[in-house]
Amino acid sequence: MASTNDLKNGMVLKLEGGQLWSVVEFQHVKPGKGPAFVRTKLKNVLSGKVVDKTFNAGVKVDTATIDRRDMQFSYMDGEYFVFMDMETYDQLHVDRKAVGDAANFLIEGFNATVARHEGEVLYVELPAAVELTIQETEPGVQGDRSTGGTKPATLETGHQIQVPLFVTTGEKVKVDTRTSAYLGRVND
Repeated sequence: MASTNDLKNGMVLKLEGGQLWSVVEFQHVKPGKGPAFVRTKLKNVLSGKVVDKTFNAGVKVDTATIDRRDMQFSYMDGEYFVFMDMETYDQLHVDRKAVGDAANFLIEGFNATVARHEGEVLYVELPAAVELTIQETEPGVQGDRSTGGTKPATLETGHQIQVPLFVTTGEKVKVDTRTSAYLGRVND
């Protein structure tokens, strides 16, 4: 338990029926008349939904402890993604639902942050950008090199993104894991 006066960005609260909400921002307000209150912006840990919520100052709120660990993706075991804790070498089986969109960018050996609460995996978070190889894309047509157009390309994970016309099969590219956007070529 904590008081609304103790709120900090990143703190995770357990509200309404056990849902977990992360504090994105907060502001203590002391109006000229009436009691003080705390205005917050909260993000649902599982769904990503953001809401504004106001608390009276000094009210007790239930906090949740989230264990975030850096783990390495090892392999697929049926429908489960197997991650290895790099400190203890323990293996953790994570189902596809908890991995979410991160599955589009995971290959063996990639590091990810696995967040757990009371032993249950909440989500898997990748770095903002990853480097992957283009497995297949249409060849660019001569003269298409200057501006504009894009074409579909399949990454080594099987995920499809849009790339500029000059990108070829076998090239390594940088991809934004949040938006699936092409960020540029990687020069080895």
